[in-house]
Amino acid sequence: MGRVARAVPTLDMHLCSVAIGQRPYTLKNQQIPRAIMHPYRSHNCGELRDTNAGETVRLSGWVHRKRDHGNLLFVDLRDPFGITQCVIDTSSPIFETVETARVESVLTISGPVVARSDETINDAIPTGRIEVQVAEVTVESPADVLPLQVNSDEDSGEEIRLRYRYLDLRREKVARNILLRSDVISSIRRRMIEGGFKEFQTPILTASSPEGARDYLVPSRLHPGKFYALPQAPQQFKQLLMVAGVDKYFQIAPCFRDEDARADRSPGEFYQLDFEMAFATQEDVFNAIEPVIAGVFEEFAGFNRETPWPVTSTPFPRIAYADSMLKYGNDKPDLRNPIIIADVPDVFVGSDFKIFSGLVAKGGTVRAIPAPGAGAQPRSWFDKLNDWARDEGAPGLGYIILEDGAGKGPIAKFITGDRLDALKAATGAKDGDAVFFSAGDAGTAADLAGKARTKIGEDLDLIAQGRYDFCWIVDYPMFEADKDTGKIEFSHNPFSMPQGEMEALETMDPLDILAYQYDIVCNGIELSSGAIRNHRPDIMLKAFEIAGYDREVVETEFAGMFNAFRFGAPPHGGSAPGIDRIVMLIADEPNIREVIAFPMNQRAEDLMMNAPAEVPDERLRELHLRKVLPKA
Repeated sequence: MGRVARAVPTLDMHLCSVAIGQRPYTLKNQQIPRAIMHPYRSHNCGELRDTNAGETVRLSGWVHRKRDHGNLLFVDLRDPFGITQCVIDTSSPIFETVETARVESVLTISGPVVARSDETINDAIPTGRIEVQVAEVTVESPADVLPLQVNSDEDSGEEIRLRYRYLDLRREKVARNILLRSDVISSIRRRMIEGGFKEFQTPILTASSPEGARDYLVPSRLHPGKFYALPQAPQQFKQLLMVAGVDKYFQIAPCFRDEDARADRSPGEFYQLDFEMAFATQEDVFNAIEPVIAGVFEEFAGFNRETPWPVTSTPFPRIAYADSMLKYGNDKPDLRNPIIIADVPDVFVGSDFKIFSGLVAKGGTVRAIPAPGAGAQPRSWFDKLNDWARDEGAPGLGYIILEDGAGKGPIAKFITGDRLDALKAATGAKDGDAVFFSAGDAGTAADLAGKARTKIGEDLDLIAQGRYDFCWIVDYPMFEADKDTGKIEFSHNPFSMPQGEMEALETMDPLDILAYQYDIVCNGIELSSGAIRNHRPDIMLKAFEIAGYDREVVETEFAGMFNAFRFGAPPHGGSAPGIDRIVMLIADEPNIREVIAFPMNQRAEDLMMNAPAEVPDERLRELHLRKVLPKA
């Protein structure tokens, strides 16, 4: 038990008794029903109102802040539900106990609820019309000097925050995000169940699978030299559930990938809403998940803001992959940005601007990025954009400024007459606008154009704020060619059904085959990938053969799923929106670590638990392992 101090709150607040090491169960002259009152709290710290005035209550929580007002000491007591102001007079015999309790010490306080005077009411908090007079206090747990400030939004730096994450989680903003995460998951689970989906758990210890990222491997003690792998996703298992006869499956699934951190990607592990449907078309998948995603965003659109953000109405727009790469420069477009990229190689065919005309003659292309209103920007802004492009690995970013029906700028002399008219028609640019150019092969031109679209949109403050813009990216190519070797590879998900099925695989150029693959995107962030699956062994063998895998490899690497498909598999498909990214978007946080209770740092280290860590040699011998470290 903690240290207990109590006083009888009569008019002169005289001493009744002080008890150390035990909790009293009677208190003369004070109406505390000891036989029935909870030992820690009768109310939480966000519950009391002016209607409770006159009641005797007990609260437990952390010392959020203390204020010394001469003869009175005010203590803001905080718990997960709110803050209640408590007050004690300096003449109280338990004053020293309260005064010496450091910020973030855990106290239990008992006493009467008193209405505040009009001039001391604080309507900024729900309990701001009352305060609790401290008649008794128990120090449940004293706090040492804090390594970071809990009662402020001061950023103590990533290392301190993650090392003392349990303290960081007490901060209002971080705690609010984590509670939001819990509420979002509960909402998703409810909506999926209402949609007829059944929740199943799939294995965590499984076999390694080539799914695009490095596995985390777990050595087997019972099987020397063999390893389990933590699942990158429940991909094969959820498909096997379809073969088993499950109609609609889902789970809030942990996934493990040994990959580098990004602002929108946590290293090591993440969670996704994994779901799959039998006898489903692509539209069936969309129709099933859109109400869930839209509903969750609408439900929490007012999170921590006065006005709820609008959400794209369902059905979400469908954008073909090829169109997305052309118009937005990537396959995760931020539709809040009004800039649309245009393909304008014809503007430079046969022109005297040899850099672009030469590229076009060799099969390259030129992309135009309109910049509305940029003509008013100073020359230094254009120079900075050129420097930015060089930092991105490009030779620069050519541009033209439209003014008085003509163009000006470094390459304006090459774009006149019909060429200028064609450029305006393609981009919709007008006087007062500027147009930037990205040139190269289709992939290179699209990449720089997409980055420039975002950069220009940010610089010119064109990107709309305060809304959620969703879309589907569809019709992904089934295969792609390696830039260095020309080898045909899967471009997205090897388990997807090609559009046209076996006929397409046997008769079409692999690079022209599209797949029933799709991504859902919100505000430029990919929330999930999904596909209608390849459920036929013959089509699977042919698709993998085109990508360079022979039958033996398929039957070995994907034995469970391949063999299952031989015994009757229904057409099926699904997707897996990322929970972390959903919460990150709703909370409007720029970094995904702000919505994860115990995240790793950018080097995939858990500073709080000191992981990864070395293990004793005897543990390694037990697992039949030895260390072969890289040379320094």
